Amino acid sequence: MSYSPYAFASENPEKATKLANKVKAGVAKLGTGPKAKIDLKLKDGAKLKGYIAEINEENFVVMVSKTGQSISVLYSNVKQIKGNNLSTGTIITIGIIAFFVLLFVILHAQRENT
Repeated sequence: MSYSPYAFASENPEKATKLANKVKAGVAKLGTGPKAKIDLKLKDGAKLKGYIAEINEENFVVMVSKTGQSISVLYSNVKQIKGNNLSTGTIITIGIIAFFVLLFVILHAQRENT
C-alpha cells in the first residue's frame, strides 16, 4: 500500500517540500530495524505505528506492529512523526545514571536509619 503525493495539491508547495525534507532527515536519523520505532500521522488522517524497515530517496517503508504489513510512505504524505531509537551508548549512560541514583538512595536511607 502506498499513498499518492497528489492528494494534497492545495498545500503550499514550498511548505510541503520543507516538511518532507524534515521528515526525511528524521527518518534517516532513526535508521532502520526493529529498534527504529516510529509513530506516524499521515495527511489523509491514517495513523501508522511500527518500525522503519527500509529508507529510500522518495519514501520509506514502515513495518506495522499490529498487522506485520509493510507499507511504503512518501515523505511528502507525512503530517506528524514521532520516533525512538536509543543508541547503545545512550542505553549504557541511562543505566549508569540509574545505578548511581539507586546507590545514592540506598546510602541516604541507611544514614537516616542510624
